[in-house]
Parts: sequence; C-alpha cells; structure tokens
Amino acid sequence: MVGSGYINGKTKLLGLIATPISHSLSPAMHNMACQELGLNYAYLAFDAGNQELDEIVKGFKAMDVRGFNVSMPNKTKILPLLDELAPAAKFAGAVNTVVNENGRLIGHLTDGTGYMRALKEAGVSIKGKKMTIFGAGGAATAIAIQAAMDGASEISIFNHKDEFFSRAERNAEIINDSLQHLSCLANVYDLGDEKRLKHEIMNSDLITNATGAGMKPMEQESIVKDTSWLRPEMTVSDIVYNPLKTKMLTMAEGAGCKTVNGLGMMLWQGAEAFEIWTGEKMPVALIRNRIFNQEGSMKA
Repeated sequence: MVGSGYINGKTKLLGLIATPISHSLSPAMHNMACQELGLNYAYLAFDAGNQELDEIVKGFKAMDVRGFNVSMPNKTKILPLLDELAPAAKFAGAVNTVVNENGRLIGHLTDGTGYMRALKEAGVSIKGKKMTIFGAGGAATAIAIQAAMDGASEISIFNHKDEFFSRAERNAEIINDSLQHLSCLANVYDLGDEKRLKHEIMNSDLITNATGAGMKPMEQESIVKDTSWLRPEMTVSDIVYNPLKTKMLTMAEGAGCKTVNGLGMMLWQGAEAFEIWTGEKMPVALIRNRIFNQEGSMKA
C-alpha cells in the first residue's frame, strides 16, 4: 500500500537507479513518507549501472516518471542525459536527484547539504576546521564543495589515480579559484600514498569517507589503517549507512573520536529530494523512528 493506501491509475512513479542496490533504505523511506502524508506515489529501486543508464532514463521520460534518485556509479554519467541542471548540480558536476517538470528532466544535488545537516545534528561544525575526505565521486564532490562554502579552512582530497582523480583535481580547482573568496585551501593527493594519507589524517579535525569502503560487501575495508592515526578530539564520519558502524567508525570509537555514520546524510538528502518531487516536507522524525531503533540499528 502506498500513499492513500493503494496503487491505482493515478499513482505517480518515483525511483532509484544504482548498483548495488539491495541495501538501499530509500524505497522504505520514501514510500513510508508518501503513505503518512497520503500522497499517491510509489517509489521503486532499479538495479542498473552505466551501461543501462541511457535506456532507463529514456524510458523514465517516456513513462512520465515524476522523479528519481541516482546513486553510485551513475551520479556523473547521467549528466548528458538530462535537459537541465540546477545550480548546485551544475557547479559540482554531479546529480543525485532528478525531477520531471513537464517532460524536462532537471538534475539536482542534495548530498552536500544533507551531509552538513547531519553534521549539525551531531553537534559538529566545519567552520574554521581542516577536513580530509576520501573519494571524488558525486557525493564526495558535493560534500567537499559544500564544506568549503560552509567555512572549512582547509580540505585534503584523497583519491586513487583512476578515472575520478581528474575530478578530485577539478574539485580542488573550484574551491581554490571559483570559491577563493571563501579562503578555503584545497589539496589533492593520491590515496595510494600512505605516508601522506597518515600525515593529513593526523592533522585534520574532520575525516570523511565518501567511498564504498566499509559498505557491503566490503565491510572489512577501512582507508584509515591504524587507530594511531586518530586523535580523540577528531570527528570521523562515513557516508556509508549499511552497516551503520563501518570498520573505520569502529576504529574511531576505539580511539575516542566522535563518530557520525551515514544515516543522517541519507535521511536529509532524501528529505530534500522528496520535497523537490512532491512539494511536501518529509516527516523525518517519524521515518527515523520507524525504520531505525533507538540504538541506531536497522529494523529491516
């Protein structure tokens, strides 16, 4: 049952395109919100990567799908398939939310603001702080740029020298040049340079993992290799939310650090997407309470 209690001829489709996708809580979250507010929408998950993306997006447009989320590995590959980009998405070069406005597909990016809202809820301020972030994909790009806009003093970006390394360099260029009035310094390093990685982590206030390390089926992976790299006054955060406590966060807890898992970001970026599609505020507190128990472990 969805929205008003059942699917009928007027039900509008929402969805998610990503792979892997079986871990996602987005269908439960959005369908629950629609049902609670009496909105006639159904949200489904579609397991698809870059190869299938073009045909799926064309199909969604042909079927007049109201909107959909985009997650790994599709956040940057979807750009040429859209009709228009909202300012945040255009600036960052990535999309996680698409809305269909009268046949025009408009891409938005809610990851950065969602992440910062999660930090705020956890009592963490980025203002005047040094941040080290792992990754340069869509979410990492949004977070790094939003961190600069929210007052970070310095950002160290680490990525392997793969197809995303040039994006890491571009992110630093945006922060250092286009956002130079914010006086935030960004540097890019090879994630394979463990000596530099250790140095930057040890001299940071906030560590953020924006890669798949720690996510199923990579639960035993952690970019932070040893607890000696961490200080109790640090905050260590992860955008992964399944599992809620990744290996990196477990290590950080052992070192006495404040930790922030990916649940808050998932909730708040989803809430912003929900409002873009429906014009309604997502009942975030209700969603959090029903999907997660008080200890923060998943009910289903």
